[in-house]
Amino acid sequence: MRQAIRLLVLDVDGVLTDGRLYYGPRGEALKAFHVHDGVGLVELRRAGVQVAVISGRRSPMVRARCRELGVRHVHQGVTDKLAALARLCALLRLEPAACACVGDDLPDVPLMRRVGLAFAVADAHREARRAADIVTRRPGGRGAVREVCDHLLALGKRRARS
Repeated sequence: MRQAIRLLVLDVDGVLTDGRLYYGPRGEALKAFHVHDGVGLVELRRAGVQVAVISGRRSPMVRARCRELGVRHVHQGVTDKLAALARLCALLRLEPAACACVGDDLPDVPLMRRVGLAFAVADAHREARRAADIVTRRPGGRGAVREVCDHLLALGKRRARS
């Protein structure tokens, strides 16, 4: 039997967003987040599952959205996602088997192979889809994270009934 998931780790670009980068004259200007994903993350946190972001890029918009959703563990500008996961697991006293993650591209694959339950968004790179235990029906930035949250909440309810 699979260990209960206690932490969900998310990539940002291509997972929480649709992966498009909007640039203005002063650099990155906008990121769009789907409201359904936010509701799912709040519900997941209420159910006792912690949420973290590990992203290779830095963005003040990500920090703001995570603050709004109550996501405390936000790691941006990360070049080694496995090392970031190890530090996070040590801090939270969790094994990687108690973690799930959502990825969409090659930098996410090592992380996806390390956690207990890996998701890829529907429009992920083929290597990320191969590394996933589950591929969402929805693409990144368009409700895929909500799909993951609903799946994890359903798993938790099944465990509670057992």
